[in-house]
Amino acid sequence: MDINLLLGYLGLGMVLILAGIGSSFGTSIAGQAAEGGLKINPGKSATYMILTGLPATQGIYGFVAFFSLMGRVATDGALVFGIGAFVGLGCMLSAIRQGKVCAAGIQGVAQGHNVMTQTLIYAAFPEFYAILALVGALLI
Repeated sequence: MDINLLLGYLGLGMVLILAGIGSSFGTSIAGQAAEGGLKINPGKSATYMILTGLPATQGIYGFVAFFSLMGRVATDGALVFGIGAFVGLGCMLSAIRQGKVCAAGIQGVAQGHNVMTQTLIYAAFPEFYAILALVGALLI
């Protein structure tokens, strides 16, 4: 097998796997906080669900990058590998950190504070870097 083709397929796999891992970690971090919040204030479950689902978007960005890179595997395998690694890593770290921000917001809501809007704004900051990674991948 050609090394260029191998690198390309590894890059495709990395962008999907790393973004998916980040999303699953981020949503589970926020989900754990939501479970605790339900015990304290079950009336805010809709707010908990919104904040818990937010880190899942990075997995979608990885999926978009995967489809945009598929056609370049055979010709630009090393480039696809690099893009896949960096976009996947960016999405993964962004989702994990966003999950922690959302978990803190869920904890605040459960304690009776009106912080959902502020939490959405704070959670948008780590998401911005995943979007930058995706846009960079689409521009290359």
